Amino acid sequence: MPRLLSWLLLPFAWLYAGVMAVRNWLYDRGWKASARFGKVPVISVGNLRVGGTGKTPHVAWLVQELRRQGQHPAMLSRGYGRRTRGFRLASPTETAATLGDEPLQQFEHFRRQVPVAVCEDRQAGLHELLRLQPTVSTVVLDDAYQHRRVRPDFSVLLTEQQRPFYDDKVLPAGRLRESRSGAVRADVVIVTKCDPALTVAQQLAIEQRVQRYSRPGVPVLFSAYRYGEPIPLPGSAALATPAGGSYSSEIVLLTGIAQPGPLREYLRASGYHIVYHAQFGDHHAFTLQEIAALKAYYQPGRRIFTTQKDATRLLDSVLHTEIVGLSVFYIPITVEFLADGANRLRQLLPAVIQPQAVV
Repeated sequence: MPRLLSWLLLPFAWLYAGVMAVRNWLYDRGWKASARFGKVPVISVGNLRVGGTGKTPHVAWLVQELRRQGQHPAMLSRGYGRRTRGFRLASPTETAATLGDEPLQQFEHFRRQVPVAVCEDRQAGLHELLRLQPTVSTVVLDDAYQHRRVRPDFSVLLTEQQRPFYDDKVLPAGRLRESRSGAVRADVVIVTKCDPALTVAQQLAIEQRVQRYSRPGVPVLFSAYRYGEPIPLPGSAALATPAGGSYSSEIVLLTGIAQPGPLREYLRASGYHIVYHAQFGDHHAFTLQEIAALKAYYQPGRRIFTTQKDATRLLDSVLHTEIVGLSVFYIPITVEFLADGANRLRQLLPAVIQPQAVV
């Protein structure tokens, strides 16, 4: 955002921050209902900034770790971008339109072995989820940092290295959903999308700035994205070897995510030449016209690359007919913690889940 415009919007940001501060004060004082779920431990993952901090791969890391520790976790989110309302439990018949692209991505990522549900009312969603899935032992709430009605047993706050909350302003002057002081509710802060070569001194400098707003002693961890090998979409011509035996380094990129920059940089560093980037906003519902326009840049030997989240929307039955015959791949993303961050986070989880396990 241009600096002048940001300054002009500051009065509106102060008003918004004031409203959010009053809301949080009412919750903190108990004048607005906020309670722990109680039946099973609840872990919340969220951010202070609007979009693009890497919630999906971090939620996947947590769920995988909980499974490794013998838990039977489930995921519950709002289901942003879906065309339905109310509670829905993921099933093989769901689409991105009925469930939301990120919940559907998680459901498929874990090969449909982890319960995934969506509901605007997280409190009601938790009760319905446990009614339908009584063996669930832990629930991970996705993007629920500002959902104060449910008080999590453990709260994970994410912030990007390049766009840290401590350098940002509240909407509309900046991109924060609430003031920086909201970081005080976190039990751990993870700085995401870090340069893997981030030095110890640089980490310490970031940690000190985070700790101006977090509670004393709250761990500050650092993670980086790891991109996997391109995976062909089901039913696309990507499963066939192109004429000549190899693909061209020229690619077409399709994204509907908040921050496509890191993916673009990774592809260029990997030797790909992006001939065209069809870039849309986060959770964008692709249209037949947009896919048809994309195909104008496609030719034999080239590939269309997209993200795993965007791939869930491309598998919609109507859109899927448009990409049949094309070589379409998605780039999987996982997170890796810097230094001993993974072990530190692993050691925090038993204190959250074990007390409930003996009930």
